[in-house]
Amino acid sequence: MPSMKYSAIPVKTGYIRPGEGISMIVERAGELVLDGDFLVISETPVSVAQGDLVDESEFEPSLLAIFLADIWSKYIWGYLLGPLLGIKERTIRNLRRLPPEARSHKEVVLRYYGLKHALKPASEAGIDLSNVPGTLVSLLPENPAEAARRVADKLMDDFDREVTVVIADTDATYRLLGRYFTALPVAAPGIIHDTGILGYLAGRFSSGSWPTPLASSRRLDVETLLEVVSVAESYQMSHGPRSTVYEMAEELEESPGRITAEMLESVEHTPAIIVRPEL
Repeated sequence: MPSMKYSAIPVKTGYIRPGEGISMIVERAGELVLDGDFLVISETPVSVAQGDLVDESEFEPSLLAIFLADIWSKYIWGYLLGPLLGIKERTIRNLRRLPPEARSHKEVVLRYYGLKHALKPASEAGIDLSNVPGTLVSLLPENPAEAARRVADKLMDDFDREVTVVIADTDATYRLLGRYFTALPVAAPGIIHDTGILGYLAGRFSSGSWPTPLASSRRLDVETLLEVVSVAESYQMSHGPRSTVYEMAEELEESPGRITAEMLESVEHTPAIIVRPEL
């Protein structure tokens, strides 16, 4: 893979509400970006801005969803396959403590993305439960490539800056036998996508993993995209976890389902990272 050096600059905003668009990210980033920069935007604020939200409390779980939550994920993956395949200890702990609400979550995955994604024990189809209020979840953005191009065009029109915009998801892209693939339903060109549980299982034997670029405003080689989104993810991780509803629930001694948009607005968010090549 390329070995160019990059620096990372955070773009800090308030909480982006559904339907507000991503003008807040454009305004904050426009004050900081230079020509040639990459602007890596997390997928959730794009989904929230587009209104790609679902209220899981409105879904009655089917027998299949109940089996997937109560038996498949909680016990078969939590106690057998998870330890056997070496998935993260934190994920195993979470699987063993799956609440009853996981049944409705599996039902949402089944209806929107199908069985091959619902069979994943966690992080199914990139659905995000952690950065939206109440019982809402955000689906993957509709047409992330178009969203990336619109942000890039807006930065050029308003700030006269030529920037490559990348929409990224923390779910993994893997490499095996020289091919890049992800379990996610969508990914940038050059990455095999929509593999669901099969891609997740193959990833246990991969020779490398990276966050997944869903799309970029201009065509780039896969290796460059993976390197750029990895720089952004490394910055996020090294500067502490993002403010999620789970962290806020613990701090406020509330259940995640009771976290409101107003509570999310009370903390600073970093929905995007500027990744700047060092010449």
